[in-house]
Amino acid sequence: MKKVAIGVDIGGTNTAIGVVDDLGNIMVKGNIATPSHGVIDRYIDDLSSAIKELINSVKIMNADIEIQGIGIGAPNGNYYSGTIEYAPNLSFKGVVHLVNLLKVKFPELKAIALTNDANAAAIGEMIYGGAKGMQNFVMYTLGTGIGSGIVVNGDLVYGADGFAGECGHTTLIPGGRVCGCGALGHLEAYCSAPGMKRTAFELMVKYNATDSLLADKSFNDLDSKMIFDAAEKGDKVANEVFEMTGKWLGQGLADTVHHLSPEAIFLFGGPTAAGDYIFKPTKESMEQHLLPIFKNKIKILPSQLKSGDAAIVGASALVYKELEK
Repeated sequence: MKKVAIGVDIGGTNTAIGVVDDLGNIMVKGNIATPSHGVIDRYIDDLSSAIKELINSVKIMNADIEIQGIGIGAPNGNYYSGTIEYAPNLSFKGVVHLVNLLKVKFPELKAIALTNDANAAAIGEMIYGGAKGMQNFVMYTLGTGIGSGIVVNGDLVYGADGFAGECGHTTLIPGGRVCGCGALGHLEAYCSAPGMKRTAFELMVKYNATDSLLADKSFNDLDSKMIFDAAEKGDKVANEVFEMTGKWLGQGLADTVHHLSPEAIFLFGGPTAAGDYIFKPTKESMEQHLLPIFKNKIKILPSQLKSGDAAIVGASALVYKELEK
């Protein structure tokens, strides 16, 4: 009997779903729109139907399978209560008891669990990726925001209320840029993909860089991939964006090391595709900010999860952690 788990990644506009085997391979996947209507019962009906369709399709491929459970990654997902709480990018208001609603639809499943998307990525890295065998590591997800999942002594850290691990909202520069959360100077405002874009425009103003390859891009159009492409062509502004982003990120990672003393820190997300452009200055900056007892001990590694499938795979891995209890 082949054991598989369902992974669900709930994003602001799209919900991705996949059936994942015990090696982390996605057998089938699909998606539905994350609705703007805010009616949770209708969404649960749509989500449940989509999951059942995928289960049926994989059973046609291989009838000898056993569904272990459903793992969900979602913004503001609380593992303890199985709720999504006041998620700013979702249309559902207040506290949504997602796990309980799905248990009604799938009473036969052994495990249904929920956590936030960065925690799901950390669990995926631990079970399927580069953190296999590690007991202490941190996952940083760099994208529209900065998320983090913290693993200590082999267990994900949830804290007293289920929301531990918001490393992206540590204060990097007091009184600095406005973060997406509304506070000032957070790491996320500088080292997320939008943060890199803001750095690029600040530098173009500073240098009056009308000759930059980025100068003809509008603020809404510019993204981290364009900055990387320009850096590859020797653009001064683009290269300095990576240097500054790495400097800030390394400073933030040094704080994480001082708090947790992990074996490694994994970086995941679009900006990490730039390779040494981001990893080299980040490592150099982290080492500069570390206490001597930590220097040259902590690895900064790229995630080994496939970028397109990581959210689904990470969410599915939550099922196996749940079954270990």
